[in-house]
Amino acid sequence: MPALPPIANLQAFEAVARRRSFALAAAELHLTASAISHQIARLEAQLDVRLFERSAHGVRLSPAGEHYLLHVGAALSAISSATDDLRLGIRNSLYVHSAPSIASLWLMPRLHRFAQAFPDISLNLSAAHTPSDFALGQADIDIRYGIPQWGDLVVEPLFEEAIVPLASPAFIQLHKLQRVEQLLEVPLIQSNVSVVQWSDWFGRFTRLRAPDRFPVRFDRAQMSLDAATQGLGVALESAVNAGGHLADGKLTAVFGMEKGVRVKAHFAVYPERHAKRPAVEAFLSWLHGEAARTNGG
Repeated sequence: MPALPPIANLQAFEAVARRRSFALAAAELHLTASAISHQIARLEAQLDVRLFERSAHGVRLSPAGEHYLLHVGAALSAISSATDDLRLGIRNSLYVHSAPSIASLWLMPRLHRFAQAFPDISLNLSAAHTPSDFALGQADIDIRYGIPQWGDLVVEPLFEEAIVPLASPAFIQLHKLQRVEQLLEVPLIQSNVSVVQWSDWFGRFTRLRAPDRFPVRFDRAQMSLDAATQGLGVALESAVNAGGHLADGKLTAVFGMEKGVRVKAHFAVYPERHAKRPAVEAFLSWLHGEAARTNGG
């Protein structure tokens, strides 16, 4: 195994990257700015790459530094959490990483049932578009969204979901939406990360071409759904993610669920070596139980 950089140098790098300042990082770590500068210099020398770009206006990460921070920051966070657990006497911790929207819209409303069923498991949940790096010990399980192309990892689909046009009842009434052709006459909300795009939906249910431009675009389903509830347009989103909005009457499937593209796009992902960990087994069993209770739209 290649020699790892000293953890003090990595902590200095993460602090400077987060604070965008050598002085603020030094104050946080109770060191001098000169000491922080020397640690960064040693780290850059060991890696043979420049991590920061310095100018009269301050310091910012280089492209290589941005990429390195994604992994180093998560690894330091995992070490910190594991250390805290050990100090507090917690021996049965579970680290779950998830795509952001499914975490907030589907997983969070159900976690109280997991806590009740497994009170001895200390659950740590993080969410980001970037998948966790199992090689760095960032997570026990990752709930990922997208097309499953994840090498030698175990990949378990959670549920089938319908991707449908959704809008607020007031928006539908205002624009008298009854026919799919009318979608070309109203604002459409673009969800950049969705596995089903408006061009896919139009190709499935019409002979029309989807618009090339959209008045608003979002990189998270939750923002797209919120925009639709506020009357900004029609969102093309998962009925699973929108479950709460649909139940509350804030959103309606414009043309019914039959005008939905059905996909399996959310997966529980983990290395085979994690499969026999009791906390992992318990969470996966619970997760699939909750997925089975989901009607999938």
